[in-house]
Amino acid sequence: MRILKYILSIVLVLIITACEEVIDVELNNVPPRLVIDAAINWQKGTDGKDQVIKLSLTAPFFNGTIQPATGATINITDTSNNTFNFIEEASSGIYKNNSFIPVINGVYNLNITYNNEQYSATETLIPVVPIEYVEQKNDGGFSGDQIELKAFYTDPIDIENFYLFEFNIVKYNTTFLDAYNDEFTDGSQIFAFYTNDDMELVDEIIITNHGLSERAFEFYNILLQQKAENNGGPFETQPATVRGNCNNQTNPDNFPLGYFRVSEIDVFSYIIE
Repeated sequence: MRILKYILSIVLVLIITACEEVIDVELNNVPPRLVIDAAINWQKGTDGKDQVIKLSLTAPFFNGTIQPATGATINITDTSNNTFNFIEEASSGIYKNNSFIPVINGVYNLNITYNNEQYSATETLIPVVPIEYVEQKNDGGFSGDQIELKAFYTDPIDIENFYLFEFNIVKYNTTFLDAYNDEFTDGSQIFAFYTNDDMELVDEIIITNHGLSERAFEFYNILLQQKAENNGGPFETQPATVRGNCNNQTNPDNFPLGYFRVSEIDVFSYIIE
């Protein structure tokens, strides 16, 4: 009887082994592209002198490591002939400047030299209205047990406005983004909406409202829609590349990813009650 059981076990292992098939997913290997994270933010009530630009490189699909783009030369110029040089910190791909001069509706030009190629972009510093107050609802969501937040602000009348709202749960350092425009709410008091299962009582939420240009709004809106519609995974249809406003002047086909944005921002700290 024991011999029979032993034989059956061997047969079962052979059947299971025979059913296994290694799937080799072949992905196209392309040279890495430069990724530009150049969000210049001027918080209301500050001098806006300290600014940061981050450069990195794209990686193969199954490689989760983000490689910094080191050794670049970066500066931003304005229409008053000021030049703001960004200096890299210890081969980190993080470049900093502590003398930036923000001017509402001022035009700024980003210039990057990396790997013997020239990159550039132009953007206007867009103003933003303040967040006035936050309302909390504890019985939201489909199940009626989710915390919902509404951050209210008043849109200026007869002016086309675009906003990027950022909700950050401090404890988890997780961030949710959403883009808004005033196409149907011009001149009205309206709100940005946020809900998350991870929010708990006494959690601190940092809410930031960024002023956007129309082109920046279109970029972030498409990017956020793709993120919401695509669940990821190697066998899902991958989203199309979203081009930002940065161009490669030396080799246009080797275009960078990312965006150069210059925004006034308003920051509101809220404690879940």
